[in-house]
Amino acid sequence: QVQLVESGGGLVQAGGSLRLSCAASGRTFSSYTTGWFRQAPGKEREFVAAISVNGGNTYYTDSVKGRFTISRDNAKNTVYLQMNSLKPEDTAVYYCAARYGNLWNIVLVTTVLKYDYWGQGTQVTVSS
Repeated sequence: QVQLVESGGGLVQAGGSLRLSCAASGRTFSSYTTGWFRQAPGKEREFVAAISVNGGNTYYTDSVKGRFTISRDNAKNTVYLQMNSLKPEDTAVYYCAARYGNLWNIVLVTTVLKYDYWGQGTQVTVSS
């Protein structure tokens, strides 16, 4: 069982930066592939970024490539999402998610239903 708690959201002007954190409980967090997803009002939850159990593999949706960076510190049971050059279209509730195992497959890591554990979300609002 893993519990995830996101933090770091807020209101920022376009072009600004935020760093989201996802703190996980449980001693085996290093065995979980972790992803960030987001959901804007009236839209479906969508994939943003994912990172493998040891951080050796990462993957991003095209719209955030070059602007967002996902990283993890397994010693601290924490995954981060550094978001730079933010745009109004990045406005959404951002969720951290985890799935057990180190199988790295793009379909698996980008699919909402393949994740077993979710945080409560943190709001990110980017003003123009």
